[in-house]
Amino acid sequence: MAMIDTSPKPTGELVLQTIAMPRDTNANGDIFGGWLVSQMDLAGGVAASKRAGGRVATVAIDRMSFMVSVRVGAVVSCYAHILSIGSSSIEINIEVWASYAVENEATKVTEGTFIFVAIDEHGRTRAVAK
Repeated sequence: MAMIDTSPKPTGELVLQTIAMPRDTNANGDIFGGWLVSQMDLAGGVAASKRAGGRVATVAIDRMSFMVSVRVGAVVSCYAHILSIGSSSIEINIEVWASYAVENEATKVTEGTFIFVAIDEHGRTRAVAK
């Protein structure tokens, strides 16, 4: 019988943490989904460049799922988990968790799969060491 995880935890390594600010909100007062995606792209880039040992470029976002909205003042934490490494590409799952000063636990707000390719100093694809 499968057990239900009543206290889920982030998957992967914490690679980026920031605070959601008022300038990042939409007309409804929630944080822009696009702002969250940009934070995820930054986090994925950090993880991918570390693994690739140099420059990388985002080539695709394969999947995105938004679960709950994020309010101003949230501490937004991005976790990266490498799913696969190809000859020049790195596929990474990025999870975003938000926590608030008045609450004692983080909530998963979104996740997505990002694909990066390693590039050389001229912007051309290069191999990633296995």
